[in-house]
Amino acid sequence: MAHDTDAHVTTDHDTIRKWAESRDGKPAAVSETHSKGDPGILRILFSDEAEDDGLEPISWDAFFEKFEEKNLAFLYQDETKSEHGTSRFHKFVDRDQHK
Repeated sequence: MAHDTDAHVTTDHDTIRKWAESRDGKPAAVSETHSKGDPGILRILFSDEAEDDGLEPISWDAFFEKFEEKNLAFLYQDETKSEHGTSRFHKFVDRDQHK
């Protein structure tokens, strides 16, 4: 039986957006990888992180367009294992390798 501390994988846009927003996160991209019409490498930017960390906020539409184009899946955790607090652990993975 899975526990909430286990990692989950999803491609559902609503699940990803709700997970991020419930943690004060918003869609972002790595500035150095941004080029005309392409947001570059995707990230989630949390409100307590400085935007000058090389991350540039982008729209959810641009975020999910790139997410689909790169055939990504979102691997995430709801709670931390040690304290059962809200976890921010996440990463973007190849969709085909996490079916």
